[in-house]
Amino acid sequence: MPNEVKSLNEECGLFGIWGSNENETAGLIHDGLHSLQHRGQEGAGIVVMDNEHHIHRHRGLGLVSQVFSDNYVFDDLKGNIGIGHVRYATAGSHGVKNIQPFTFHLDDFTDFSLAHNGNLTNADTLKRTLQSKGASFNSDSDSEILGQLIKMSKQVKFIDRLKEALRQIKGGFAFVLSTGDELIAALDPNGFRPLVIGRREDGSYVVCSETCALDQVNARYIRDVKPGEVVIINNNGITNDFFTNDTNLAICSMEYIYFARPDSVIHNVSVHEARMRMGALCAKENPVDADVVIGVPNSSLSAALGYAKGSNIPYDMGMIKSQYVARTFIEPTQKKRERGVSMKLSVVKSVVEGKKVVLVDDSIVRGTTSKYIVQLLKRSGAKEVHVRIASPALRFPCFYGIDIQTTEELIAANHTVSEIKDIIGADSLGYLSVDSLIKAINLKNDHGEGSGLCTSYFDGKYPTPLYDYQAQFDKSAEELGLYEEDNYIERSI
Repeated sequence: MPNEVKSLNEECGLFGIWGSNENETAGLIHDGLHSLQHRGQEGAGIVVMDNEHHIHRHRGLGLVSQVFSDNYVFDDLKGNIGIGHVRYATAGSHGVKNIQPFTFHLDDFTDFSLAHNGNLTNADTLKRTLQSKGASFNSDSDSEILGQLIKMSKQVKFIDRLKEALRQIKGGFAFVLSTGDELIAALDPNGFRPLVIGRREDGSYVVCSETCALDQVNARYIRDVKPGEVVIINNNGITNDFFTNDTNLAICSMEYIYFARPDSVIHNVSVHEARMRMGALCAKENPVDADVVIGVPNSSLSAALGYAKGSNIPYDMGMIKSQYVARTFIEPTQKKRERGVSMKLSVVKSVVEGKKVVLVDDSIVRGTTSKYIVQLLKRSGAKEVHVRIASPALRFPCFYGIDIQTTEELIAANHTVSEIKDIIGADSLGYLSVDSLIKAINLKNDHGEGSGLCTSYFDGKYPTPLYDYQAQFDKSAEELGLYEEDNYIERSI
């Protein structure tokens, strides 16, 4: 799809609650999912466990407000424990069958449900193995694999079944599970995806993808879930265990750059403040003589403010984003996609007319949207447009939960900065360096060494083996000459 107007998209957002009033649980999950809507707009679902351990579920395609538009839906979602999910597909097809949470029945054991954020890098291998042992899959999402591994386990206790299953899956994963008595959270050994714990005044506990969802339901932040950790919440309070001790925090740096809401805090780092620092350091590395700084709404506004402060160039609201236009990259034709972008973004002409403009964005994927925005600004009277990207150039795929899994779709993997500048029609183009990105986020891993970040999309250094994706990556990397001496990257571990 060479002409696709494509943004970055992550798989989903998670929300779970334990110990709430049975009449309020589904509503609280709904509100939490609404605050996580930016993490997935394809579909949403809620599962609630009642006092008799029966599972009640409602799910559908569309936004949270669309899936749960009828109040009567909540009449059937009664219970003290529940989990919810918003989805954007990075693995598996689009359709209701892949909308989570998924539910499972264990004969003479217990029923349970789960929701997943991330991408399993050995999913194909595991699925073939499970099917050879008689497992039947109800979806084509990799998220169902954990449930099938739990069902296949010979362990007696559910937590032991879960830990055994978690040791078999690889890649990036954050899971929230519910049984009749417990809410459980689990995170991969590198903690690629964020997951936080909070508590409400009524004593109920919440586990969710971002702290903004805690704020939405008036829950007090307790802490982040640790890499390799399993957190169990039940009548005994919070207990924890680890399914592996071989852990090393490498959270996805795109959470800070793009995915998370600016009012969220991840591992004690404010997303808004990190983006401000990214912008300021980008101004230091890529100075330019200009009249005004503007940001591409909405995820780039914090970085644009930082660039303005770092450069002493005035910041202004030069672009407006309509909140009522659907995603554009799924439109079937280029003409419709471009029309969608034009409906979504508009220029405040009085801000840019006759001026040299610094346009700050968080990333460039294919370059098509950047080209359109530069043209839009120039048609609105901008004298010059200098594009500044408050992150390094995206040159490598992500296999841990972002829907960019080939180098062919990344403009920076195929063109130099100078070539990209010409392609998008900018007067100049500058990216933030990897070192400055790490400095801006200022996160240390659990061992006090390294950045605590995954920056593989920028430098090609993946913190884990790629398993089922390794051959695919090697093929595209060698075609692009990424293993050659002058452009050397390490093959994954």
